[in-house]
This record gives sequence, structure tokens and C-alpha cells, in this order.
Amino acid sequence: MPIQLAHHRPQWKTHIGFLLAAVGSAIGLGNIWRFPYLCYKNGGGAFLIPYFVALLVVGIPLMILEIGLGHKMRGSAPASYATIDKRWEWVGWWQLLFVMFGIMFYYSVIISWCINYFFFSFNLSWGDNPDTFFFSEFLMKSNSPFEIGDVRTPILFALAAVWFLSWFIVFLGVEKGLERANKFFMPLLFILVGIIVLWSVRLEGAGAGLAVYLHPDFHRLKDVGVWIDAFSQIFFTLSLAFGIMIAYASYLPRKSEIVRDSVAISVINCIFSVFVGLGVFAVLGYMSNKTSQPIDQVVTKGIGLAFVAFPKAISLLPSFASLFGMLFFGSLVVAGLSSGISIIEAFTSGIMDKFHYSRGAIVSVLCTVGFGGSIIFTTQGGLFWVDIVDHFINHYGLVLAGLLECVIIGWVYKTKRLRDHIDHASSTKISSWWDYAVKLVIPAVLILLLVNSIIEEFRAPYEGYPVLSLVLLGRDWLLITLFVAVLISMRNWKLTPEEPS
Repeated sequence: MPIQLAHHRPQWKTHIGFLLAAVGSAIGLGNIWRFPYLCYKNGGGAFLIPYFVALLVVGIPLMILEIGLGHKMRGSAPASYATIDKRWEWVGWWQLLFVMFGIMFYYSVIISWCINYFFFSFNLSWGDNPDTFFFSEFLMKSNSPFEIGDVRTPILFALAAVWFLSWFIVFLGVEKGLERANKFFMPLLFILVGIIVLWSVRLEGAGAGLAVYLHPDFHRLKDVGVWIDAFSQIFFTLSLAFGIMIAYASYLPRKSEIVRDSVAISVINCIFSVFVGLGVFAVLGYMSNKTSQPIDQVVTKGIGLAFVAFPKAISLLPSFASLFGMLFFGSLVVAGLSSGISIIEAFTSGIMDKFHYSRGAIVSVLCTVGFGGSIIFTTQGGLFWVDIVDHFINHYGLVLAGLLECVIIGWVYKTKRLRDHIDHASSTKISSWWDYAVKLVIPAVLILLLVNSIIEEFRAPYEGYPVLSLVLLGRDWLLITLFVAVLISMRNWKLTPEEPS
């Protein structure tokens, strides 16, 4: 039976409001601490070649798909897939479930770390040994994933603030909450990052750091692993297969620039990553100069870059070190919150579409449950849980969800039908190349990423963790959310979806 979403659907008040919200969802913590390291690791400036090839081949086409789908079906991810065929509804719920009850659980805790470090910046509380401070004093890290230990109170209090602020913004709705928040968050983020970069490149030794960051090693382009990293980063950095862009696009007016907006969101996200990398490596170059250590000994990836390497570099600044620290960790908080609220909104949209509960009730219950579920990641064993859950959701959950997305649109619904809608709604048209990208190219890339992850998994347990912890916290986390997704999809719709004319 067709599905109708007869309840009132909110709309973005302004076009710039939608763009800033979508960009805010795409730009997150990974842009600041993951991309610069990948660029350094994979040939510097030469890495930009596969990176932007991946943007054109996978990023933009898949962004067009998600925004086009949400715009046409006028519904969340589950409603959009159910409108195509009720048998595919579970895919939308699975996306929302493992993102909301997986990624958002640990992502909110990482934001709370950033909040703590924002205040630590006032008097550089991490001292002379940021490594020991972060792992031993702040996290009080245990010895294994099964050694959970105590809840870290400073992290818990900051976590409560993250969930309360997220609840408040999403509770207010699309126009008064999400749109207004992102109109404040995103300009603030761009200003903070701009100050950080301009400040950093003037530091002594910054040039050496920038040379390492952007020095092109074209021989690395022969390495398949470099291309895998580039396509993987593009897929993850744009918030694709999260269900977010589908929900956001459903709030657009009938006539919308779907193609232009998809290109703009994707390109802005990628340029931001490259730009922020200038500041990161300028600071690392300064630290290398001050400590007389080569760059390869001061650079690190991920959490180590943000909470160990950068605090050490900040402490070495000749003046205004506290201010620089507040700017850096403040930018991480803003980037994290703008992405976090988009995750909550996507899930809220799905529940509203199917069950027609009030926004206030859904968001209140969701954020209460979210806060409670996140507490496990604030424990002494929380860092292990963050690492394992993040690894499995990103390398398996999102890749599988993206692959299913392409199958549903490319082979079940047919890309031409969606392309006709996009061409009708937009002044910029897309040609049949997009059909082949969705049906063949993107699935091939995602299968390659999936196979590569599986091979690496069998080669050695991820990060040397006990296999049982990988099974229980990684694989089973995805399987449980999949089971719940199927159960929810079996429930009847309060008002039964049909494709808008």
C-alpha cells in the first residue's frame, strides 16, 4: 500500500539556512583531525589528486542522489525508501539507528572532551606532558575494553551540556532551531578556523610544516592504498548514508537547486578540510622547530593530534597560548555540535513521519536515552569503546548502507526517474553519466572499500584488540541495530507513503 505523509512538513525559511545546515552536518571533527594526517601520510599535495577525483566520482553524485531523493519523496530516509518499496524501508531505519545509537553516542562524548579542553586552555592544565595528562589523568584509561572502570565526572557533566544543547536546538524545530543555530555556528566556525590558520602560518617554523603537508610525492599515486584512503575519506566526510541529507532535503521548497547545492556542499566541505590542514601543519612545524624534532615525530592522527600534539604545541607558543587553545577547542566544539544536531534531527524526522508523535516528545525521549547510552563512553574503558564502535560503523555500516542506497535507486527505483525529477526541480541539469555513477561506479568503489576492510580485519585484529571485544562492540552493535530496524519497518504507518506527484 502506498505511504502518505499527510502531516505538516516544515521548510527552511531561507536557502542559505539549508546550505549552512547541510555544510554544518558535513563538516565535523574528522575534517580537522583526520584529513590533514591523511594528506601528509599519502603523498602531501599529490593526495589532493585522488581526493578531488573521489569528490567528482563518488561524493557529488551520491550527494545529488540523497538530496534529490529527499526532495522528491518529501520524507525522511525510512519514508523515502518505503515510498519506493515497503520492503526497503528497513534500510532507512538501519541508517538512522546505527548513526543515532552508535555514532552520536560516542561523538557526543568526544565533543564533551573538547568542552573540557576548552576550559583547560585557560591555564594550560595539561602541563608539560599532554600525553600523560590526557590518557592517565583526564581519561584515566583502563587496560582493556572489558575493564570499564568508573565514570569520569568532568566528562559526564560536559556530556550533559552537549545533550541539553542538542535537545534545545532540535526541539525548536527546523526554522527556529536548526536553521538559526547553523546561521550562528557555521560563520563562527569559519571565523575561528580562519583566525587559527592566519595565526599559525606566521609562527616560526610554520613553513617547514606546510612544506611537509603539501609537498607532492607523485610516486605515491601508484599505491592503491592512497586511492582507497581518498575515496574512503570523501565518503565519510560528507555525511553520506547517514540519512541526514535526505531529511534535510525534504524540508526544501518544490523548486530547488538540487545539483548546485550538492556541488556547493561537497566542495565547501573539501576546501575547508584542505584549509584547516594549513593551520594544523603550520602549528606542527612550529612545534618541530621548537623541540628540534622532525615532523614525522610530532605529527599524529586522530584523537592524538587533537588532545596530545596540539596541546603540546599550544604550550610552546610565545604569547597568547591560552587564547589559541580556546580558539582551537572552541572550533572543535562548534564543528561537533553542528554535526550532532543533524543526526538527532534525521532520526526525529523518521519517527515523526511514521508514527506522527510530536517533535517535542520525540526529541525529549531521544536525547534522554542518548545521554544515558553515552555514559558508557565516559568510563575509564570508554576510549576503547569509542575506537571499536567507530571503526565498525564507519568501515562496515556506512559502506553497506551506501551500497544498498545505490542498489535501491539505481536498480529498483531506476535512476532516470529520480534524474527527471531533479532536472525538473533545478535549473542545472544532470546528464546520463550520473545514472552510470550511481548504478555501477559508486557500488564498485564501495565494494572495494568493503573488501579491503575485510581483508585487513582478517590479516590482524583491529588495533590488536581482543577478538571478543571486536565481535561484541563492533559486529554485534551493527547486527542489533539491523534487527531493530527490521522490527520497526514491520510496524504499520499511521498514515499510509505514496510518491508525490
